[in-house]
Amino acid sequence: MEEVEPVEQLSNKERYDLKRQKKLQTQESTIGKNRVKKTILWSLSGIFIVAAVAGLIWYLDQLPSTPKSEIISRNGIHWHPELTIYVKGEKQEIPKDIGIGVVHLPMHTHDDTGVIHLEFQGLVRKTDIKIGQFFKNWNKDMRSFGANMKMTVNGEENMEHENYIMQDKDKIELIYQ
Repeated sequence: MEEVEPVEQLSNKERYDLKRQKKLQTQESTIGKNRVKKTILWSLSGIFIVAAVAGLIWYLDQLPSTPKSEIISRNGIHWHPELTIYVKGEKQEIPKDIGIGVVHLPMHTHDDTGVIHLEFQGLVRKTDIKIGQFFKNWNKDMRSFGANMKMTVNGEENMEHENYIMQDKDKIELIYQ
């Protein structure tokens, strides 16, 4: 038979020190695990951010570039051309709040004076400010007012019709017979 050593009795101080040492070891182990978790979390977050930025750069690079000849401004515009419509000699009212609603379009009206507000932020292309786009915002066909349409811009006849690119302070008249 093996001899069993007698179990020594620990004093209160020794028991207290032993419990304290075990508690400190447990805390250190927990702290170490938390550090590993935080390191992994920060690493994954960093990888995600880098991937998102790289993806955004790739996406923007894949977009077709706008030719310089199609750009009106890169810093936005705030222009106010005026539109007047005559049908068989009678002036037509252009409604207020065209393009204003749940979505506030950058081409809109505020009142019924015929002033079209072109309030664009950032890049503005020629296609953005064509008069045909205003009629789309209004849910009207430019030719729905009648036959034999004549268009003048600042007193000069203009044959561009829907494709006319509006400018600040233009006086546009559409005359239908």
